Amino acid sequence: MSTFTTADLGTVVEILRDAARTEVMPRFRGLVPKRTREKSSRQDLVTDADEAAEAAIGAALSKAFPGCAVVGEEATERDPSLLDRLGEPDLAFVIDPIDGTKNFASDLPLFGMMAAVLRRGEVVAGVILDPVEDDWAAAVRGEGAWRERADGRQHDLKVGPAPALNEMAGLVSWTFFPGEERLRVPSRFPRVANASDYRCAAHQYRLLCGGFYDFALYSKLMPWDHAAGWLLHKEAGGHSACLDGTPYVPTRHEGGLLCAPTRDSWVILRDALVAP
Repeated sequence: MSTFTTADLGTVVEILRDAARTEVMPRFRGLVPKRTREKSSRQDLVTDADEAAEAAIGAALSKAFPGCAVVGEEATERDPSLLDRLGEPDLAFVIDPIDGTKNFASDLPLFGMMAAVLRRGEVVAGVILDPVEDDWAAAVRGEGAWRERADGRQHDLKVGPAPALNEMAGLVSWTFFPGEERLRVPSRFPRVANASDYRCAAHQYRLLCGGFYDFALYSKLMPWDHAAGWLLHKEAGGHSACLDGTPYVPTRHEGGLLCAPTRDSWVILRDALVAP
């Protein structure tokens, strides 16, 4: 497969929607009881819905795209070496079966399902599904980003213009900043108009790409959290980079990421919120 088309991405969307219908939504709010356990902390959870959805999505992708590699969050928890292989395959999928598991486990309808498509380590397509509303945001490299509903209605996604720093509203996940940064960065939030964290990168990227927020700041770089959303933001006209100024790549798993409307606003935000 030399290219990855919008029709191919449509196949991925249907695979996610099917897993949402069969594995995720029946376990939401107790229609089918769900089991929850801690991974690294009380805030880092996994449920049987995460595991069942990831297995279903992986099997369906392997059938639809023979020979592809599939790297899922839960599989990587068991075998971290999977991350080392992201840059190699001609076609790889990075999937987050439920992003916002803490919200899902808390019966809060603010979670999403994400898939990014990589060709030899480069993100070429991505989709973020809201299984509650059954709509999705999607992007194919070079073809823009859009939001689509189950009835076929769709509209383009566009990052908003950059306001002044004190008028910027942002989505900030700061809890994984190391050491002194974990104290310094939150102390600077009064420099902007608002800094919120919904504990769900899926919905935060959708809000950012729709122009409802101006920036997003993340302190952890796992590819299932960012690869799809990063491409959506780029295709919606935004500018992003790692906090050291280098371009984001899904094969990098340490450091932070800042998404802004423009390159100039990115520099202003980094200097205001992160720089020593």
